[in-house]
Amino acid sequence: MGNKYSQYGFDTKAIHAGETPDFRDGATGDVVVPIHLSTTFAREKVEEPTAGYEYTRSLNPTRKALEEKLAALENAKYAFAFSSGLAAETSVILALLKAGDHIIASDDLYGGTKRLFNKIFNEYKIEVSYIDTIDILNLEKSVRPNTRLVWLESPTNPLLKLSDIAAVSTITKKEGLILVVDNTFLSPYFQRPLSLGADIVLHSSTKYIGGHSDVLGGSVMLSDDNLYQKIQYYQNAVGAVLSPFDSYLTLRGIKTLGLRMQKHEENALLIGAFLEEHPNVTKVIYPGLKSHPQYDLVRKQTTGSGGIISFELKGNIDNSKHFLESLHLFALAESLGGVESLIELPALMTHASVSKEEREAIGITDTLIRLSVGIENIEDLITDLKNALDTYL
Repeated sequence: MGNKYSQYGFDTKAIHAGETPDFRDGATGDVVVPIHLSTTFAREKVEEPTAGYEYTRSLNPTRKALEEKLAALENAKYAFAFSSGLAAETSVILALLKAGDHIIASDDLYGGTKRLFNKIFNEYKIEVSYIDTIDILNLEKSVRPNTRLVWLESPTNPLLKLSDIAAVSTITKKEGLILVVDNTFLSPYFQRPLSLGADIVLHSSTKYIGGHSDVLGGSVMLSDDNLYQKIQYYQNAVGAVLSPFDSYLTLRGIKTLGLRMQKHEENALLIGAFLEEHPNVTKVIYPGLKSHPQYDLVRKQTTGSGGIISFELKGNIDNSKHFLESLHLFALAESLGGVESLIELPALMTHASVSKEEREAIGITDTLIRLSVGIENIEDLITDLKNALDTYL
């Protein structure tokens, strides 16, 4: 695929990459890539697919445009668009691992990823060790002869712990391991894991990349030719590709990614500061606050802190429910990264598939709240939070 847009700035790539108007004979010069709904493509000669297109699962013009744009945003050579983030994860693991292989993963992973590892791939004899990757020594001690892959979320979901990606990369390269970084929470606008030494970057593009809570998707970006060939084969063979219409919606959402990320962060910084001062909040976790224990690492490897805040309330799980149900502007819903503000209780929602013992061991308590800060007026958001915080106990 290649990255012919590397000389341009982020917002220019977000708008133009993959969507250069076509002026060849018969083309119409579309400024916006059309939605190519055809599932199959006719050819004039038996052995010559038209422009490389045969069947839309293998290659589709709208999805191809999106994949070019995704690659450009992460400064990658290649990208793949899948039907969901979990479909992307599944295809990567199927392409790169076999029975008996071992994964080292962040202990604080999205519940759906842990379910995939523990309930699905465990059946195929793929082993997973969950470790706190803040301490690089934990990683070095966890490498086994059958370890093949290190899987990081940075920041993690929902405790917002960061891994030093460059330091982890030094170890994975020395040990001959593949480093996968889930970059969903910061998006390529604020963090570029490939430039820090990652081999593969993964996103739930449902979140910030799509940005409007109306399209499901997953994406994988990389520059290694060998890994690309393996994943490309499985993308086609497994078939969990993004549809043409969803590819179009994602293309449309990406064009404002830079503007949205700036506003998400601006609002999150102000809400984080407000929460730190409220007497009914016992702890605030946000990478953009100086109180974050890895604030120096945040400044070193990212250009911003995103729009996700986690915080703990005074009280118990019933108080948590009362607080959440007292809000008006914050939708009580799973997911994140949309223009609207969302709020959830991980213990009963996104991480309900993780056992209570495991949740509590890593710090996901019954009063831990995860907040996805939208781009609404900040005064309205803070007022909504204040009214609920003042009355939930």
